[in-house]
Amino acid sequence: MSDEQQIRVVLAKLGLDGHDRGIKVVARILRDAGMEVIYLGLRQTTDSIVAAAEQEDADAIGLSMHNAGHMTLAPAMVKALAKAELNTPVIVGGIVPDQDVQPLLDDGVAVVLGPGASAEEVAQAVRDAVANAN
Repeated sequence: MSDEQQIRVVLAKLGLDGHDRGIKVVARILRDAGMEVIYLGLRQTTDSIVAAAEQEDADAIGLSMHNAGHMTLAPAMVKALAKAELNTPVIVGGIVPDQDVQPLLDDGVAVVLGPGASAEEVAQAVRDAVANAN
C-alpha cells in the first residue's frame, strides 16, 4: 500500500458480545483520521469477517471485545485469516486484562488497545499495524 492510499479497516464485534458503543466511537475516530471504515456490526463470525476483509480489500481488522472472549476469539480470527492466506493485521480493543495482552500478541494479534486509548493512539496503532504488515 502506498502512502497516498486510504487505509481500509473492517470493524466488527466477533461472537455474542452486544456492546457496540465503543466500536462506533472507534469507527468515527478512524474515519476522522482519514481512513475508510467498513463496520460489520454485532455478532459476526470469523468467516463473515474474513469474507468482508477479502471483498473490501481491507488493510486491517479491528475487533471490539467486552465479553471476556478475547483469549479465544481473537486468536481464532488470526488463524482464520492465515487459513485464508490473508496478511491482514488484527487490532483488538476493549476490555482486556493486562495479563492477557502479551499472550494475545504472541498469538498474532498486532495491537491491543484498552479503554483509555486516545483518538490519536487508536489511529496511530492502525497505521503502524498496517505499515508493519506490508
